[in-house]
Amino acid sequence: MVEDKLLIWKLRRGSRDALCRIYEKYRDDLLRIAAGLLNETNAAEDIVHDVFVAFVRSAGQFQLTGSLRGYLTTCVANKARNLNRTKSIQRTVNLDEIEPMASNLKRPEQWIINNEEFGQLNSAMAKLAYEQKEAVILRIQGRMKFREIARMQETSVKTALSRYRYGLNKLRSIMNSEVTK
Repeated sequence: MVEDKLLIWKLRRGSRDALCRIYEKYRDDLLRIAAGLLNETNAAEDIVHDVFVAFVRSAGQFQLTGSLRGYLTTCVANKARNLNRTKSIQRTVNLDEIEPMASNLKRPEQWIINNEEFGQLNSAMAKLAYEQKEAVILRIQGRMKFREIARMQETSVKTALSRYRYGLNKLRSIMNSEVTK
């Protein structure tokens, strides 16, 4: 948090290095969150870039009251939610559209198993209600507290916790039923 405040201070004074550091520090996590919420890699990249552009434009007036990571995560989640609303019908991704996942595993059979499991999880996530999916992704990928998720979803902490719990339970159910087939 101290590093983030220093980086924001430097950014206000025109430091490109500060912007690069902030971008490198949070880009991958934000991309995972956006991709999980949208099921589209290209749209996720667009949203993350839009969030950083807006952040840079508002850097002069920006006041960090919490964590920068939490602020950027909230911005990405809000943009993803808005994009999903404009689509009106949530589109699921076919397994053929999923880009191959890079792996550092040594044996090909392990890579194939992990790639298949990733596809199953992605397919299962697409079956969740959006609010549940958002709560699960923000909690696990975004490492947000339920209080933050509740504030962002404009609901109570108990509702955010319930959405997370129901989402996980449904994921378990979907994944277990696929294993038994």
